[in-house]
Amino acid sequence: MEVTCRLHSTESFGTLDGPGIRFVVFLQGCPLKCKYCHNRDTWDEFGGEVVSIDEIIKRIHHSIPYMKSSNGGVTVSGGEPLLQAKFVKELFKLLHKEGIHTCIDTAGSLPITEEIKELLEVTDLVLLDVKHINSIKSVDLTGQSNANNLNFARYLSNHKIPIWIRQVIVPGYTDKKEDLLQLKDFIKSLDTVEKVELLPYHDFGKYKWDNLGVPYPLEGVRVANQKDIDKAKEILGIS
Repeated sequence: MEVTCRLHSTESFGTLDGPGIRFVVFLQGCPLKCKYCHNRDTWDEFGGEVVSIDEIIKRIHHSIPYMKSSNGGVTVSGGEPLLQAKFVKELFKLLHKEGIHTCIDTAGSLPITEEIKELLEVTDLVLLDVKHINSIKSVDLTGQSNANNLNFARYLSNHKIPIWIRQVIVPGYTDKKEDLLQLKDFIKSLDTVEKVELLPYHDFGKYKWDNLGVPYPLEGVRVANQKDIDKAKEILGIS
């Protein structure tokens, strides 16, 4: 049976989704309902287009010279790529045969299944989005507890899988000192964190909510600035 995915879009020259120049595959479907989501149109798991793994590989091949010259690779994002773990696993297996670095950008918001474990065996790097370290605040911000998210991080650490921790700094939501200190302690408990990235909240994706006729939950919340990021970095003890 041909392996297919529900695809939202691809980007052939990504520079913000892992090391080097990367081909980025954005898959369709997400179980979270993040108030600041800039890809609101990826939530519907039945949206997008059905695309074969051969078609994805064909698109990736055009970018191989750029990826290899920059020590880049392929990142699968979303939406939530773990919803289509079988497809991503098969894609990564093919990419490894060609010596291409593999990465997933995920919130780890699903229970860890055997399929996900098999996917992680062929994953070189995980960009792990920690939506909120406080479980109650996570429910308010994303619609879900952070239990799966934190459990996923521990699994990665226990299985020696490299992690880049990411958190969006949203003024009034994820920038509280007590929460950042808790996040700092959690990161220290993990053995394979290579990098911590703080991403400033922006509202560039608001138009997607508008196009769908859906109210934007953070209407009126100011975008984060460099001062917000510097303050969070100081609390976390990162440069």
